[in-house]
Amino acid sequence: MISAEEAAPAPGAAGRGEPAWPWEGASVHALVQRIHELQAERAQAFRRLEAAHRQYLHSGPNYDFPRYRGSVHEVTQAFAAASREVLALEAELAGPRGQPLLAGHVRTLQQLEQTRLTTVALLQLMGAPELGEQEDASQTQELKMKVIKTMEAISEVLQDLRFDAESAE
Repeated sequence: MISAEEAAPAPGAAGRGEPAWPWEGASVHALVQRIHELQAERAQAFRRLEAAHRQYLHSGPNYDFPRYRGSVHEVTQAFAAASREVLALEAELAGPRGQPLLAGHVRTLQQLEQTRLTTVALLQLMGAPELGEQEDASQTQELKMKVIKTMEAISEVLQDLRFDAESAE
């Protein structure tokens, strides 16, 4: 499996006669498979983020914020690397591969992942010990439902992507 760092073109790589894109010549199926792999990596990053938040909340009364901040930084880097690669795959599908339907699914997937990440971050912020009694239970429940609905929508888009990719080849 190619990592996001390996998949991202090196600055100036095309000028040295090296392939600028590791997916050149790959089938549409291989591109879609890579998107699914990146989604699995994102799911793992979300689990790490949730675990770091739980650990932070349990580190009280002297909360270990520096450790939590470091975990958030690592997860943010993982999300950014996955997003860069997904955007490159979307561009490949939209342009050279002539698969606008598949590219649209990938674009929707990116938007849903952004919504999910923003909502999870807001939920974690609302649960911060520093806010104490300011947490609004109804707003928290509403945000949790938004995360669930977003995850369901992500699953549907991934199914559509897989189905439409099979039809494309």
